[in-house]
Amino acid sequence: MVSLWGSKNGNDQQHGDDSANEDNSRQPSRQGREADERTRLLPPRNDGYLDPDDPAVSPYNLFSVRAVRFVGLLFLVISIVWWVLLLVSIFVSPPMMHSRGSGFFDFSFTTLTAGNLSIGLLFFSIPSRPMEISSLIIAAFLLLDMIVILAVQRLRSEEGWVGIASVIWATAMAFYNVMSDRVVAWGKKEEEERLTGRQETRRTLREWCAVMTATLIMVIMIIITILLTATLILRSRDASLKPPGERYMVDGDKYKLHLACLGNLTYDENGKRKPTVLVEAGELPFEDTMDDWIYGAFKNGTIDRYCYYDRPGFAWSDNAPSPHSAGMTSDALSEALAKAGEQGPWVLVSAGVGSIYSRIFSSRHVRDVHGLFLIDGLHEDLLHRIGSPARGFVLWGRGIISPLGYDRLLGAIFKGRTREDRVYGKSAYQAGKFIKAKLQENLVANSLTKNEVSQARNIQTPNTPLVVISSGIEVRSDNEWERKQEDLTKITDNLISWDVVNKAPHRVWLTLEGRTILEKRLGELVRAK
Repeated sequence: MVSLWGSKNGNDQQHGDDSANEDNSRQPSRQGREADERTRLLPPRNDGYLDPDDPAVSPYNLFSVRAVRFVGLLFLVISIVWWVLLLVSIFVSPPMMHSRGSGFFDFSFTTLTAGNLSIGLLFFSIPSRPMEISSLIIAAFLLLDMIVILAVQRLRSEEGWVGIASVIWATAMAFYNVMSDRVVAWGKKEEEERLTGRQETRRTLREWCAVMTATLIMVIMIIITILLTATLILRSRDASLKPPGERYMVDGDKYKLHLACLGNLTYDENGKRKPTVLVEAGELPFEDTMDDWIYGAFKNGTIDRYCYYDRPGFAWSDNAPSPHSAGMTSDALSEALAKAGEQGPWVLVSAGVGSIYSRIFSSRHVRDVHGLFLIDGLHEDLLHRIGSPARGFVLWGRGIISPLGYDRLLGAIFKGRTREDRVYGKSAYQAGKFIKAKLQENLVANSLTKNEVSQARNIQTPNTPLVVISSGIEVRSDNEWERKQEDLTKITDNLISWDVVNKAPHRVWLTLEGRTILEKRLGELVRAK
């Protein structure tokens, strides 16, 4: 029995040990730590390869991939620095960085470049075919933009080296994004085959979300690039419109000012040269506002000769460096007149804000000015209306999005807007050059320009003949405007007439009565002794 019990006990002990070992092998966690979210659910692979989800399986293992990412970061830093310089140059032109165009296009190209590089770096480790195709489309359109700018002489001169460098950089970075996406895709494939034994074709939910987000952003950037290209094509079309008169380099050959004269020089019975009417437009280009009635006065024989010009950024004139005041424009006009061989005496005709420019010009050419003719002119005490910070911010915002040209494109496609409309007509206010000019006017209206016109009032000779024509609508709807119109009649002691044209808007010449009075008073001023 003993041996029997002993044998049984021994067998039982051995069986118990085997059961315990089997139980321990099945439940290792009882002898080790408790199971948690990091506990491996599947046994480790014994084929020598890593799991595809292992963090060690990464394209960053390759030096070439890390180098591409580092270079991309470096390019992004360079783009951001250049972007900041271009942003500053909108308000204050650094030396050698002035472009004769608006400066908004090179800013847009650089913004697009920074965004393109940022998206590439943000989704660097998740290459995808939609991302690659989108980057290639953007690169193709930017290449077309570069060709258009380099091929069209007017665009090339307006954009200058700053704009050309910006579009070349944008094109190069777009192709770099395509290359980097290919390099990362290759590196990912190489590492997966080396560490897991095969290329991973599935994606996690997080990766699919990243791919969809990147694709959506790239589609938006493609639309922006297409709009930029279409606007550039419109600009190249507009550049073929030849200006009347000539464009003269001014301000140390920094930009060109458009000047045109019509009629022949005439002399009175004493052999003295009769006055030439020099017209200063108001808030919009001369060609679309005052040209009709001035030309009518010329054809009717009221005046024998007149000259007009486009302020910097208007119509055919280039943009001036920033900041730019009314006095600087007057100096540029003086230089253009000298280069054109034009001489006084002048009868200065101006409307709206143009009266500020004419008064400054008059104070700097007192011997050559025969008379002043102000049409609902802006008083210097009301410059705050065009110099308010809110208006400046709106102008800046309009300028930033102006290269997209959606309003100009819609006008050309659906409203039949022509080159003339876009250069000086109904759509001229949508151009980046025009917006930049208005922004420059806004930035210094309450400072430099106001000081210059205040000085002009003190310098102006008191015996200069003066005519003031006011809008009946503006005078009766704005008491402050009425008081300031009356004050304008006192800038000299030789007031010939002050007329308030009933029912006439700010552009007095738009009514028949307004045109009649304008032509009548202009004839009197030209003949005044």
